[in-house]
Amino acid sequence: MKQMKVFTGKWRISKMELWAQDYVELETPGYIRIKADGTGMFQFGLVSGEIDGRVELCDDQPRFEFSWDGQDESIPTNGRGWAVIENGKMSGRIFIHRGDNSSFLAIKPKPSKAPL
Repeated sequence: MKQMKVFTGKWRISKMELWAQDYVELETPGYIRIKADGTGMFQFGLVSGEIDGRVELCDDQPRFEFSWDGQDESIPTNGRGWAVIENGKMSGRIFIHRGDNSSFLAIKPKPSKAPL
């Protein structure tokens, strides 16, 4: 699906509404990775999970909507989320079932150029 292509890849979470960046990067730089088939994974702070999503149209704009299953501080949990791409940046919201939810902003790191 052509619309899925803009969402695929590894995105670095650069800002979250609810958590400070030092928490987002507690164990590793926060990220969300989406594969062409809509599966993937994410981690920020002590929250991580595997995602299963698809692109849906929302107000005529492609939106990646997903469910996830993983852990929060080693406690099994799950949730849902969504993301859109605007001006080359990903923004969205992630929900922890019966818990917190937060907006996020993510950027796709530019490939590093190998020295000649």
